[in-house]
Amino acid sequence: MATHSFVSCSCYVAFFFLTISKGILGSTFTFKNRCDYMVWPGILSSAGSTPLDSTGFELSPGESRSLQASPGWSGRFWGRTGCTFDSNGQGSCATADCGSNQMSCNGAGATPPATLAEFTIGSLSVSGSVSGSSTLDFYDVSLVDGYNLPMAVDASGGSGACGTTGCVTDLNRMCPPELRVGNGQACKSACEAFGNEEYCCSGSFGSPDTCRPSVYSEMFKSACPRSYSYAYDDATSTFTCTGADYTITFCPTSTSRKSSTDPSTGTTTNSPPMIPRAPVLEDDPNGSSWLPSFTIGGSTRQIPDNALVLTLISFIVLHFFQL
Repeated sequence: MATHSFVSCSCYVAFFFLTISKGILGSTFTFKNRCDYMVWPGILSSAGSTPLDSTGFELSPGESRSLQASPGWSGRFWGRTGCTFDSNGQGSCATADCGSNQMSCNGAGATPPATLAEFTIGSLSVSGSVSGSSTLDFYDVSLVDGYNLPMAVDASGGSGACGTTGCVTDLNRMCPPELRVGNGQACKSACEAFGNEEYCCSGSFGSPDTCRPSVYSEMFKSACPRSYSYAYDDATSTFTCTGADYTITFCPTSTSRKSSTDPSTGTTTNSPPMIPRAPVLEDDPNGSSWLPSFTIGGSTRQIPDNALVLTLISFIVLHFFQL
């Protein structure tokens, strides 16, 4: 009987530590380049986050690379294109350049227009809670700063909704002339193109009640329904998961350089995968955005999710008392 109880308890303890281990270790980000051209991922960690091992690197077609993020990490990723670097690693990029004059971005963000993947990774202590933290990961793909290449984010090994998000449509081919960059290398946001408060959700339009979708953001939303199209596009654009690893794929449908810059090429041979519209989440009763703050890390709305862990702890303690 004692042996049986010991084995049973050991199983519970093992299960408990497996449950919390992802929260202790953080998340692994894997970058994949399915474009038929070179992409240079850029990385910006938010203030207070432990920096990743790289802030920018080269990714050849078909190549992948993984980086480990600590619990509570917050930041953003993007893909630079048309880059030229000399033997000393100095140079610049045609789209989404970070202005560092180097392959590493060194704390600098992307110059719009740029397709952005934004993350806040949850935190979890052995006791099951961290003051002021959430066990949930928040993530999204944003077109608020414009668009330069297709991108998808997939979660694996996590629990919860853990939806796939991104923008797999080639917006460069459907970009209006007034937003187009150069020969179609990228597509500006209306805010960057025109600079008025209504498009930028600033000034008298700086709240969810006063800043509404524009004809331009609605075009982005129609093409990429799970991506952020304007600043307060929270309901169908922010996703959550617990204890997951994430894959960021550039050109998930193998979009070619020609099709992304030449509107006359027609449709591509690879049809984009169907990404259904995200379920509409409950609005904040206070009317405020609950998108994680990527400038300071964390979330503007704390979402407790420790019930499972606390239940497991209680079950283990009760089991010990029964031995």
